[in-house]
Amino acid sequence: MATPAVMLQGTGSNVGKSLIVAGLCRLFARRGLTVRPFKAQNMSNNAAAVAGGEIGRAQALQARAARAEPTVHMNPVLLKPESDRGAQIIVQGRRHGHLDARDFTGRRKALMPFVLGSFAKVCEGADLVIVEGAGSPAEINLRAGDIANMGFATEADVPVVLVGDIDRGGVIASLVGTHAVLDEADRAMVRGFLVNKFRGDPALFAAGMTAIAERTGWQPLGLLPWLPEASRLPAEDALDLTGTGRKPGDTFIVAAPVLPRIANFDDLDPLRLEEGVSLVLVPPGRPIPSDADLIVLPGSKATIADLAHLRDEGWDIDILAHVRRGRRVVGLCGGYQMLGRTIADPEGIEGTAGVVPGLGLLDIDTVLTGDKTVRPVEAVHAGTGYAVTAYEIHLGRSEGPDCMRAPFRVAGEREGAMSPDGLVIGTYLHGMFAADDFRRAFLAQASGGTFRASLAYERSIEEALDRLAAHVGRHMDVAALLAIAQERGGESIR
Repeated sequence: MATPAVMLQGTGSNVGKSLIVAGLCRLFARRGLTVRPFKAQNMSNNAAAVAGGEIGRAQALQARAARAEPTVHMNPVLLKPESDRGAQIIVQGRRHGHLDARDFTGRRKALMPFVLGSFAKVCEGADLVIVEGAGSPAEINLRAGDIANMGFATEADVPVVLVGDIDRGGVIASLVGTHAVLDEADRAMVRGFLVNKFRGDPALFAAGMTAIAERTGWQPLGLLPWLPEASRLPAEDALDLTGTGRKPGDTFIVAAPVLPRIANFDDLDPLRLEEGVSLVLVPPGRPIPSDADLIVLPGSKATIADLAHLRDEGWDIDILAHVRRGRRVVGLCGGYQMLGRTIADPEGIEGTAGVVPGLGLLDIDTVLTGDKTVRPVEAVHAGTGYAVTAYEIHLGRSEGPDCMRAPFRVAGEREGAMSPDGLVIGTYLHGMFAADDFRRAFLAQASGGTFRASLAYERSIEEALDRLAAHVGRHMDVAALLAIAQERGGESIR
């Protein structure tokens, strides 16, 4: 007997599918159901390390919302862009090399058995599976060999609910237009629609909901208002990065240059959400603020190319001046590699084989190798003894004299590097700022003892998920959604 399941697809990217799935997962988990998230194919450089490999950060958040252990099967195909035309491909958690966009279009069909196998694993023991699509089924030029939207839905026989975003405008056209371009078989998979990110009086769009239903024959399942609290949850796409301005009254300024292939940028979230901290995300064309208390160089999916971009922007000059003023720099993963003397790529993993100079702020050298480290870790901060739950996702190894002053210990081994004066720190540990005790101690030290952090980060994520669940439950016809999921069979769920 098939496990009840429903798939949320969108009229485009960034319509809010990921957070709606997370909200539904938490809603049904609170009702006592064993609910699991699934996304066949994701494209994101924001990843999470789980047992067996890596998945998209959004699926890890959805698993957390479902109160389930995240697994590689929840996101069996992950594409991590390395350039405008190519990406690293992760299959069931493991690196499967690099694919050009044109090659992937032709090779997707071969990935369907992995996708269906993972979906079957996720369904095992679940009362309900909530599936998220990718992009839009309206991209009918990509339908042949599709594994992310209608290709998966028809193959796995999962009914679809289509999500439109009213905030960007044209939501009636996007929903009705999607109905118009889908072929008959794909159109028949869609059972209902949602309109997301509404602002104002819902009565003003009642006629709009009716118009969509009349023109498509799809059941209206809800008009979801804009939820400001959703911004407290980790973002999936670099386009979602917020916090480029300063908040009035903030006393501690953190600056982070936005690199073209920025990765695992949710590392910055605990700093962004900390009361009294302004996170300034520095876009191309602007200098790093000279009054920043801390510069964070985030992770990168293309370290050498992003280092060249950093230099083209003149940010290297800003960073060196920042250190000369006696202020701190933290490099995370790819940012850590940039801080060293050299980065060698003997195998041409990121492009042309060779060696490039780093920023020279840490006495280390990095060699990029084909072996990828992906693991959750429990670390200890050497300076305070505070525990840090983190994860590593990186290619290459970094070695040199400054590693002897490693800021962390993992399983008794040194991790990371620190300059002799303690102003520059590099580490491969993602997620370290989520550890409240460490973050409070670090910010206190970086501010000379004048700043006191107060955020309980993990608790704030749980509270945001609970509010999201309540929001979705209040504004969506949940009973109708469950009835749609039940079409696949399985025992009755309520």
